[in-house]
Amino acid sequence: MPEKICFVSNKEPFEYTLSIISGKWKLKIIYLLACTTPVRYGALKKNIAGITHKMLSTQLKELELQEIITRKEYPQVPPKVEYSLTPKGQSLIPVVIAMCDWGKVNFKAGQRHEESAEPDTGN
Repeated sequence: MPEKICFVSNKEPFEYTLSIISGKWKLKIIYLLACTTPVRYGALKKNIAGITHKMLSTQLKELELQEIITRKEYPQVPPKVEYSLTPKGQSLIPVVIAMCDWGKVNFKAGQRHEESAEPDTGN
């Protein structure tokens, strides 16, 4: 019998996790940072099809406030900024791997998907 995962009396852990990874972009950002780190802003923008500069900037700020990623700014011209996962962010990697494993099992050949599997990190 599978382990019971639904605890109606205590939904807070699930809701908290969902608040961190919900939305169209956050998991894509976490995935890219899990693939290689550090990653520059331009490489993130290039590898997330359809995201605007404003949305990427907003999502990165939220993930930084949630202590999922770190932002390192280098004092140079032109500006150089790199992002990487914090230890808390790295603890989400098993979740990302489980999602990838699920996709491998359930993705049908020829099915449409937006992005390639190999990100271009610009490093």
